[in-house]
Amino acid sequence: MVVNIWDLRTQAKRRLPRVVFDYIDGAAEGEVSARDNIRVFDTVTFRPRHAVAVPSVDTSTQVLGHTIQFPVILAPVGSSRMFWPRGECVAAAEAGKAGTIYTLSTLSGCRLEDVKASTPGPAWYQVYLTGGRDVAKAAIARAKAAGFSALAVTIDTPVSGLRERDLRNGTIELLTRNPVKMLPYAGQFLARPRWLVDFFGDGGLMAFPNIELNGSPMPYADVSAALAATVVTWEDLRWIRDMWSGPVIVKGVLTAEDATRAVQQGCEGIVVSNHGARQLDGVSSTLRALPEVVEAVGGRCEVYLDGGVRRGTDVVKALCLGAKAVLIGRAYAYGLGAAGGPGVARAIDILRTDITRTLKLLGCRSVAELNRSYVDVPADWDRATHASPLHV
Repeated sequence: MVVNIWDLRTQAKRRLPRVVFDYIDGAAEGEVSARDNIRVFDTVTFRPRHAVAVPSVDTSTQVLGHTIQFPVILAPVGSSRMFWPRGECVAAAEAGKAGTIYTLSTLSGCRLEDVKASTPGPAWYQVYLTGGRDVAKAAIARAKAAGFSALAVTIDTPVSGLRERDLRNGTIELLTRNPVKMLPYAGQFLARPRWLVDFFGDGGLMAFPNIELNGSPMPYADVSAALAATVVTWEDLRWIRDMWSGPVIVKGVLTAEDATRAVQQGCEGIVVSNHGARQLDGVSSTLRALPEVVEAVGGRCEVYLDGGVRRGTDVVKALCLGAKAVLIGRAYAYGLGAAGGPGVARAIDILRTDITRTLKLLGCRSVAELNRSYVDVPADWDRATHASPLHV
């Protein structure tokens, strides 16, 4: 029985090889920030209005001019095709059916045109500069032609974080395609025959079709070196904005300083994110960073949050603290890895049902009415914003 997101995690763990499951589940170094992303929601408590009749609630909201049916967006999750055949297309289709937005990673196993065609709803394209500026420009032009409505530029990945589970599971050895080096790690795949059949039925090891190098998709490989060679800077936001001419979202903001820089660059949205704690361990949990960013932005652009969201109550708490919507990554990736489209649909339904129930229990008629008065936060969260002067 799947009652909550944790149940989907359990089912994904049963179906997927260890190296694939830990790619979804794991984080950087000691995974302290990954745990904090989840636990921080427990430190925020609700202040409900009782004896209020709320027969129905409105969970819809406006995001960059689009109405979505509930304030949850599917975040970019790279290599989703490893979790389920045509994984990105499958997840995008479920987002569209649910009336929300799907965000496609640059490191997708499916062509961006196919992913956009899979969803009747709006879709965002997440940008790395992997392969260099010219390669990224070609992908951005394709995304524009395909009908993606916004770009989400990730700024927190100058190098890949140290993901210790990946090293222990033999990721590097497996990507060498050397049978001798791969052999010690083969058992984890043989123990998951259902996944193995699906994997080879979907063409085997995927490439990255949205990163075209010399006219061919970039092969699946350790992308750490490619990311390190193509760091996104604030200066890059200028040519990206000029080329795109649509909404640009900066993903990976944890401080007032970076939030202010994003506003100065004219960005329409900010995602308060620590990359699912997959980059730098020991950074702030995203919910803890959210009030600082919201204060620094001052309503000049929309603010979203990702990281640690596992329940509808988490979504509501983030909205109370100023987020316009939240992005979920692992929450739907567990569903995708467990059961494909039905698993993603179940993850979405769990969160949407939780949000509706929570609003009724709070005595609140719509997500638009949520504000700070519905929650109590720890006393030290009310410190003054510690942003230093910017020298741009």
